[in-house]
Amino acid sequence: MILIGYSGHAFVVYGIINATGNKITGYCDTEQKQYNPFNLVYIGKEDSGGAADAFKKDDFFIAIGDNKIRERIQFTMSEKGLFPINAIHPSATIDPSAIIEESGVMIAANATINPLAKISLGVICNTGCIIEHECFVGAFSHIGPGAVLCGNVTIGHRSFVGAGAVIRQGVTVGSNVIIGAGAVVLKDVPDDTTVIGVPAK
Repeated sequence: MILIGYSGHAFVVYGIINATGNKITGYCDTEQKQYNPFNLVYIGKEDSGGAADAFKKDDFFIAIGDNKIRERIQFTMSEKGLFPINAIHPSATIDPSAIIEESGVMIAANATINPLAKISLGVICNTGCIIEHECFVGAFSHIGPGAVLCGNVTIGHRSFVGAGAVIRQGVTVGSNVIIGAGAVVLKDVPDDTTVIGVPAK
């Protein structure tokens, strides 16, 4: 198994994949990291010749928290016929009726995905978040640790929901939105907007 990206977010992904019993042996990044807590082999950038050979033999996961960068890399890899696996912690609770896209989704420890929720490509469901019934999370969005999406919430493309934020049932959050940590969102949020506070403004 290979990680693309090797810093703080990747360390969480390492723990998730390790918990599933799979072994990560190497990483790709823009440069070799001085801090290498898991003693992984540096393979080079993901578009290097050495990495191309490695991807033919091993599965990979894009372990980058930045939504735009993660999307760009996944799109570039998919054009080459290469698709990341999902990284789902064994302690996550996922209802059988939930739909999880099969490419680049991270679901961290103690996350809960409830009935009929839909999780799109490249989404991060971080530690202990709750995604309630019939929610939709758009591609390459990030639901932060401890955040709660109440029922029938829609999250657009590449949006970020900060740690501990709560979004009321039925609310629609647009694309490229940032919701601050601890915010309480009671009404719809348009595209390209940042909201903070209680209630969020």
